[in-house]
Amino acid sequence: MARIVKVAAAQLGPIAKTETREMVVKRLIALLEQASIRGCDLAVFPELALTTFFPHWEVTDPVELDSYYEKTMPEGPVVALFEAAKRLSIGFSLGYAELDGQQRFNSSVLVSKEGQIVGKYRKVHLPGYSEIHPEHPFQNLEKMYFEVGDLGFPVFDAFGGKVGMAICNDRRWPETYRILALQGVELITLGYNTPLLNPGQTQSPAQRLFHNRLCMQAGAYQNSTWVVGVAKAGLEEGCDMMAGTCIIAPTGEIVAETSGIGDELAVAECDLDACLPGKEGEFNLKLNRRPEKYGLLIEVL
Repeated sequence: MARIVKVAAAQLGPIAKTETREMVVKRLIALLEQASIRGCDLAVFPELALTTFFPHWEVTDPVELDSYYEKTMPEGPVVALFEAAKRLSIGFSLGYAELDGQQRFNSSVLVSKEGQIVGKYRKVHLPGYSEIHPEHPFQNLEKMYFEVGDLGFPVFDAFGGKVGMAICNDRRWPETYRILALQGVELITLGYNTPLLNPGQTQSPAQRLFHNRLCMQAGAYQNSTWVVGVAKAGLEEGCDMMAGTCIIAPTGEIVAETSGIGDELAVAECDLDACLPGKEGEFNLKLNRRPEKYGLLIEVL
């Protein structure tokens, strides 16, 4: 019997600095309700889905900086999102900025249809800089505002299968997918906030969009897993963010995608058993990997 998880890739348009948590949560709940009407089991929201992407500028006021982080999950207005999930009987994954004591992380949680947290992931591959680059039209200060995730790459028993999470730049690193695959992952939720231009680099917007999907499709195919890549897109506080939201099958093929740069769903029925031909065949990791030959991969350069 097929194990079908109907998934909504819940793309967001830009979030302005002036938008409150209440305003953003209303948008998230609206998408959750649309996904529920379409019979979805799981909705996947982007990276930092509760706020504007504040690493794009220097924040000198510590009170303002703290305002972008969640100290507990859920808290305040975000409780309503969890309540909506329980009422609608639909799960979700959600990216957000986490303040844990004195530590700051770019995090994501996986939430069940009962509105309960199943698991948490903290972003490992932080891009950008820890210092200001005044010559750039916008900043990427993730290394200033976040620490490297300390939870590894966990996989959770949820939605009838094995579910993992990754965030934005994690998608560009093959180790992300392989570590999850070694734990039997069958579906990866992957939210991102990615500019169409990368200051200091020569890539065109078309190349950036191509590379965005290339790495996710390769990761899906080479590890026999579904990948749900979800953008926060559009012109956000002067930074033009790419869309490209899509759901990718274990064959590496895109089976659903958004068409615009605003709040929008892409929906697909994801048969988790479609992972089995690859996992039991050419990508049978137990049979075909040669870890004794890969020592260089884990050496510190």
